[in-house]
Amino acid sequence: MELQVAVAKVSKYAVRESGDTLEMIERPHGGLSFVLVDGMHTGRGAKAISNQVARKVISLLAEGVRDGAAARAAHDYLYTQNDGKVSAELHIVSIDLVSKSIVISRNSHCPAIIGDAHGIQLFDQPSTAIGVHRRMKPVIAELPLENHATVVVFTDGVLDAGVRYGEQFDVIGFVEKQLRAPNVCAQDLANAILTRANELDRGRPGDDTSVLVVRVVPRTNESSARQMTVRFPIE
Repeated sequence: MELQVAVAKVSKYAVRESGDTLEMIERPHGGLSFVLVDGMHTGRGAKAISNQVARKVISLLAEGVRDGAAARAAHDYLYTQNDGKVSAELHIVSIDLVSKSIVISRNSHCPAIIGDAHGIQLFDQPSTAIGVHRRMKPVIAELPLENHATVVVFTDGVLDAGVRYGEQFDVIGFVEKQLRAPNVCAQDLANAILTRANELDRGRPGDDTSVLVVRVVPRTNESSARQMTVRFPIE
């Protein structure tokens, strides 16, 4: 098997800096964790919030803290630092090589999409942002680490794409259609979701928009080298 991870993101139209932050960390006992944070509002202030939360979660995961406990600790930190006046939406997606599973932790009104060789479904149990309510717990799902396992998480720029124009992005239907294509890779899927969201917003994203895709596919290359590519346009 081979793990593919892809991210595609843009900021809100006419806003230079995205309030979404994504970070990656290698887990102490094997595997990777990806942390996607959507800070309250947009622009520089939101970026400061999302960076703060992402750094806290990443540092805890690096020390071996479990995902749910890391999310709770990040909530406590944000709540204490800002007197419950600042919120952030948080997704943690972990590839755990000890349990041979993919773990998804949500503190967001945005659902996640999870799937396997038999199909996909919405992971949309009610969940609240961190930082506001005194008591908070993440909603957690787990699926086996096996071929065709797929996880898609995104921020509200995707969820609300097209709403201003009387349209609603059927994300799960769109992802299901994309996955019917043979040999679809994680980056193609992430790009397609972002492109469609942008189309629905008439090329002017109404909010910071981020997509994270994690996908397990059959391994076709005998090389054991790990690779990562980043494209970061600079104005």
